[in-house]
Amino acid sequence: MAADARSARITGNVQGRDFVLSGRLSTEEIRDTLWWWQDDGHHEYDDSRTDVVATLGGYYQVPRDSRTPEAADLVELVHTELCPDD
Repeated sequence: MAADARSARITGNVQGRDFVLSGRLSTEEIRDTLWWWQDDGHHEYDDSRTDVVATLGGYYQVPRDSRTPEAADLVELVHTELCPDD
């Protein structure tokens, strides 16, 4: 992974869906990507697997509920890595 915002990439797998976050994303865009299934309406939460994101700082588990303090901390961490100048 690169260290500058133009090429920073964060990868993850949440509820069986692989994704890559890159570029200057807002905290809402990050939250919508990490918790995509909450607004899906057709997808039941499957707790048989661990949902994770890989950042420059390591691997972080994605909490089931996007409204927890842990979820807010994760969104801020991801945003800081993608947008270090903000």
